[in-house]
Amino acid sequence: MSRGPRAAAVRRDWGTDESGATVLHVDMDAFFASVELARRPELRGRPVVVGGRERGVVLAATYEARAYGVRSAMSMAQALARCPQAVVVRPDHARYREVSRSVMEMLGEITAVVEQVSVDEAFLDVAGARRRLGPPTRIGAALRERVRAAHGITCSVGVGRNKLVAKLASTHAKPDGMLLVPADATVDFLRALPVGALWGVGDKTEQVLARWGITTVAELADTDVDVLRAAVGRVAGAHLHDLAWGRDPRPVVAGRSERSVGAESTFAQDVRDQEVVARRLRELSDRVAARLRHGEMVARTVSLKVRTGDFRTLTRSRTLETPTDVAQVLFDVAREMLVGVDLRGLPVRLVGVRGEGLRPRSGTTTQPSLFDADNPHDGARREAEVAVDAVRERFGTAAITLGASTGRTPGPTSTTASASAGLS
Repeated sequence: MSRGPRAAAVRRDWGTDESGATVLHVDMDAFFASVELARRPELRGRPVVVGGRERGVVLAATYEARAYGVRSAMSMAQALARCPQAVVVRPDHARYREVSRSVMEMLGEITAVVEQVSVDEAFLDVAGARRRLGPPTRIGAALRERVRAAHGITCSVGVGRNKLVAKLASTHAKPDGMLLVPADATVDFLRALPVGALWGVGDKTEQVLARWGITTVAELADTDVDVLRAAVGRVAGAHLHDLAWGRDPRPVVAGRSERSVGAESTFAQDVRDQEVVARRLRELSDRVAARLRHGEMVARTVSLKVRTGDFRTLTRSRTLETPTDVAQVLFDVAREMLVGVDLRGLPVRLVGVRGEGLRPRSGTTTQPSLFDADNPHDGARREAEVAVDAVRERFGTAAITLGASTGRTPGPTSTTASASAGLS
C-alpha cells in the first residue's frame, strides 16, 4: 500500500531499456475496497469506505472517496464529515486473505523470488524468468490482466533496478498502471521527487530536513553527507544520501516470513477504567498467542499500542529474555507497559498488542522465562492454551476463551478455560 507523496512530473515515459531493471513491485489498488467492489459492482463509481461505521477507522477507500480527502487510518467520523455520501462497508478479512493468497500464488508461478511485504503488495526479481516469459514489462502486463480476470480488481506495477525504485514507480503508476524506470534513468527519476517519497522519511524527518533547506530528493542528493549526518544522525544521514542516488543493495528475499503478529480493538465508547482496558488487552494477547502457535512461531518482543480519545497514538515495546507464544506472558508484559503509559488523564479509544521479532519455535531454546522466578507455571499455561487451540479448531473460535487474573499475585496463578459467546 503506497502512502508517500507523489510528483506528477515523474508520471512520464522514462525510456524503454529494461536490461538493468529486473525488480517488480506489485501493489493492489485500494485492495480492500476493490475486493468489495468486485462483488458489489453496483457501488462502482461511488465513494466507498471500508471500516467500522460507529467507532472504527478507515481501512481502505476508493479513489472517489479519496478525492474528498478520505485516507486510510483516518477515523470514520472524520471520513464521513469529509464525505457524508460515502458508502461504508464492513471489512471481510477472510475474503481479503483468500484473494491475497490467490494473487501471491500467481506471483509464485512467475518466479520463485517473491517477497511478500503485506497482504496487498510484493516484490519480484524476474531476472531468471525473462528467457521464459519475456521482458519485465511484458511480465507485469500479463500479471495485471490475470489478476483482473481472476478477481475483478486492479494492481499497479513498478519496474526498476532495485526495490527502492520499483516501489516508487508503482506508487506513481497508480491506479491501474505500470511504470518502467530504466537503470540509467534512476537518478533523474529520483531527483524529480519530494524528499518525503523516500523510505525512512516520515513527517518528523521531513520537517527536520526542511529546516536545513532540503525538500526534494535532488537537494538531498546534492547535500554533503556530513551535513545530513548532522541533521538526522550518522546512520540515517548516510542511508538517505545513498537512497537519493538510487543505491539500495537489499535483495528481493524469497519466502520472507511474517515479521510480526498483532491484534487491536477499538472500544464502542472511550474507556477510562484501566481494568476494562486490561481485560481487552488480555483478549488480544490470547488472539496473538494463538496465531503464533498456529504458525509455529515465537515472539522475542512485545509491543503495546494505545490510542487516546484525542487520537494520539502511543506505543511501547519490550524485548523478552526468552521468546514466547504464551498469552499470559504477552499479557503480563503488555499490561506492565500499559501501567507506565502517561495517558494525560484521557480515556482510551483503542488498544493493541503485537508480537515482534518472530522466529520458528522449533530450535528455539525454551528456558525459563523472565517471569519464572515469580511463577514457575508458564509451561502449564502453554499446555492449557494449546488445549484451547484444539477446542477452537474443532468447535470454532467463540467456543472457549482463556480466563486469567489481570495481574500477577505471589504464588501460582491458575489458568482456567471457560465457555464464552463472543471473545476470540
